This record gives sequence, structure tokens and C-alpha cells, in this order.
Amino acid sequence: MYLRYAERNGFKSEIVEYQEGDEAGLKSTTFLVNGDYSFGYLKAESGVHRLVRISPFDSNKRRHTSFASVFVSPQIDDSIEVNIDEKDLRIDTYRASGAGGQHVNKTDSAIRITHAPSGIVVSCQNERSQRQNKETAMKILRARLYELEREKQREKLAELNSTKKEIGWGSQIRSYVLHPYRMIKDHRTDFETGNVDSVLDGDLSEFIKSYLLYSSDQKTS
Repeated sequence: MYLRYAERNGFKSEIVEYQEGDEAGLKSTTFLVNGDYSFGYLKAESGVHRLVRISPFDSNKRRHTSFASVFVSPQIDDSIEVNIDEKDLRIDTYRASGAGGQHVNKTDSAIRITHAPSGIVVSCQNERSQRQNKETAMKILRARLYELEREKQREKLAELNSTKKEIGWGSQIRSYVLHPYRMIKDHRTDFETGNVDSVLDGDLSEFIKSYLLYSSDQKTS
């Protein structure tokens, strides 16, 4: 859905890491999106997304509910300093794996970096060399730590002003219901649509627009 959103809006996207699910689908994935204001738009998608559908993997055709957690962080440039102590890092190498295709390069040079103080884990397997994978993974780690610090600052401001409604990480922000009816609803803004196929194909502009307007109203209220 997000790769299609990027394509629809003229953004460039690149998958740098993914893990297949134990039975089907994806367990996790990390991808970069580059384009004017791409972070400003996509930050509206951070949170937990709930999907209700008839599972194609259930022979009894029962309704299943599943969840996907989305985290969006800016790709910071070298002018913003994020201090990372090498002693806090655990770096593991492994062989990239997956279904193949243009986004996967099967080598022994895939990198997984664990930042002990924060518990953040980032991976990269898309580049040709271990050095390139490490550089990309470190960029992602710096961005994650930067966004984590920004979130801590936002939480402190929220504590000072209890009248502001905080949208915390891990909250259910949107439901995608494909059965018994078809409806996608954002629980923060109450914006909803029955055109679920278009949304799942990346048509997120109205959801993002409604959230950005809602967020702006919250800041000025």
C-alpha cells in the first residue's frame, strides 16, 4: 500500500530489509521513501493499523483480525549530529533471504545492528557489500534515534499541557474492514471511505490530508 502511495505521488522508494512471515506475508520490512515533503505526509501513518477480513489462508473461510505497526522516521542529513557509542552496538551479519526479485540481493553481507540502550534493531540487506549495508543501517539507526528523542520531547510538552490530546505510539489509528462490510475508518479524525480497494492500492491522500488538518487544529486549540 505504501509503495503504491509513493508511486502515485512521484516519490522514489527502496526496500532495504524485509523478513517473511512464519506462515505468509511479511513479518517486518524497512523501506526508504524520497521526495518533497514525503516525511511530512507519511508521518500521519505512524501507529497500529487493524485489518479485518476473510483470511485467504483459512480453509474454513473464517473472519480474521490482524495488526500491523507502522513507524515513520525522517532520514536526517549529516548536519544533524546524533552521538552513537560503538560500545552500545551489537552488529550481526547474516545471509539475505526472501522470495527474490529486484529488491533482494542474496549475499552473506546483510547487516543487523542492535542499539542496546534503546533496544532499536535495524537491518539492511539490499546493498552489494557489507560496508554499504552497514552504512545504510547506521543511517536508519541515526534517524530512529533522532525521532525517538523528538518523541520524548513531545511527551514532555504534553505533560505540561494536559489539555492537548496526545496521539501515542502503539495506538490503533485506523481500521480496514473487508468483512462483513467494506469500510476503512481513521479513528483519530473519523474520516472513512467504502472504496477499500483504492486505499489498499495506495490512495491515502484523503486520510493523510484529514489527519494533517486534525493535527494542526490540535496544536492551535
